[in-house]
Amino acid sequence: MILRVYRAVVHEGQEAAFRAFFEETAIPTLNATDGMERLIVGWPRPEDPQAFSMVQIWRDLDAMKAFTGEAWREAVVHPDEAHLLKETSVHHYNVESA
Repeated sequence: MILRVYRAVVHEGQEAAFRAFFEETAIPTLNATDGMERLIVGWPRPEDPQAFSMVQIWRDLDAMKAFTGEAWREAVVHPDEAHLLKETSVHHYNVESA
């Protein structure tokens, strides 16, 4: 399995719009995608109110690439969210049982 950690920092004043995008578009889309094993959303904390995160656990690299495309090392940015974003990052890890 592949663990994908996505972090988005939104422009000041865009927190509510981005939260709505996450809730109405991103989360339902990812949950309905074949190969998505688990999705955990990190909502902003008061000390960093523009920072959102999402931890995705994918069945395998092929399943993740079916969603992300060949540029899987980059953030997937939907056209409806692009104007809200100040910066994004993604990191990938192999998942093993502890």
